[in-house]
Amino acid sequence: MATTLFVNMPVKDLERSQKFFTDLGFDFFGMTEDMASVVISERTQVMLLAEPTFAGFAKSEVADPAKTTEVILVLGLDNPQEVDEFVDKALAAGAAAVGEPITGGGRYQRGFADPDGHQWSALCLVSPEG
Repeated sequence: MATTLFVNMPVKDLERSQKFFTDLGFDFFGMTEDMASVVISERTQVMLLAEPTFAGFAKSEVADPAKTTEVILVLGLDNPQEVDEFVDKALAAGAAAVGEPITGGGRYQRGFADPDGHQWSALCLVSPEG
């Protein structure tokens, strides 16, 4: 069964968030005055919802990503160079670095927080040396 994943995420400033993801090179599928869909891949989209709209779908209080971490969104890339290029692009577009790069355990990973404070990582799986 092929399944499409839609991740819904509250944002304080939809225009700022659209610019951030545009600066990272992502395309959008559908936008309204209170939501926009970032196309991550053919079967994955991140729905940016203005906080009041997001709150209308949530069963409990909307988390403040500056104070809590509910999820860490991880994008799988092909090699360490792509990880560095993507995270560097995110930092240049207004993201904040999160943690130090992880280079052990068969992976290379770097993290950042988007302008709303949502935590993201870019990851590539690498062959163990040996």
